[in-house]
Amino acid sequence: MSVLDTLGINPGLMLIWLIAFIVLYTVLTRFIYDPLTNVLNERRNRIAKGLDDAAAAAAARQNAEAEAEKILAQARSEAQKVIDEARGRGEDVASGIEQEARQTAAKIQYDAQTEAVATRNAELGNLREQVLQISVAVASRILGESIDSAKQQSLVNSFIAELPADARGLGGSIEVVSAMPLTEGEQSQITGEVGASDASFSVDPSILGGLIVRWSGGMVDGSVRSQLSQMARNLN
Repeated sequence: MSVLDTLGINPGLMLIWLIAFIVLYTVLTRFIYDPLTNVLNERRNRIAKGLDDAAAAAAARQNAEAEAEKILAQARSEAQKVIDEARGRGEDVASGIEQEARQTAAKIQYDAQTEAVATRNAELGNLREQVLQISVAVASRILGESIDSAKQQSLVNSFIAELPADARGLGGSIEVVSAMPLTEGEQSQITGEVGASDASFSVDPSILGGLIVRWSGGMVDGSVRSQLSQMARNLN
């Protein structure tokens, strides 16, 4: 009797079970376990790939958002730069227009003043002869005698263009103010008597007669207005 028989194990049945187990293991391994393992591995790989793709997509989205923000920031900066440049150009244009308008207005005002002064001086020049005639008539009546034409002219010229004694020999640059326009001959004579290197002449009817000579160091007032004011002060 064998050991298996002693243990109550049927050798033939045990062999059948062993063969059946091997066959079952082979079948399970070949047709169930291996395909199932492959399916699980494939699924795991798909999941891993999906996670990697999702991570890559998230990273790509973040990069795209950052790039988009960068582009937007650059666009805003360029737009602001264009706006600032346009505003600057607009301000420059406006300033130029305003400056041009001011210059035009100043020129119009200057031309109008110059024309008004020229017109006034021309009218005063035309009145000079009338002043001569009236002055001579008054002087003749006061003196009770007629005055010859040469003396008449001398009296009027001295009234209009007589240079104050203190202004003689001043030299330098001067401004001469008269009540009526002076002739070129009178201007040359005054310039020579003062010894001026440069002389400008203007008209101010309010001084009534005589001359006012101004220079950098002061003024000599030989006007009739000044003389009348002094007489009024003396009478007071």
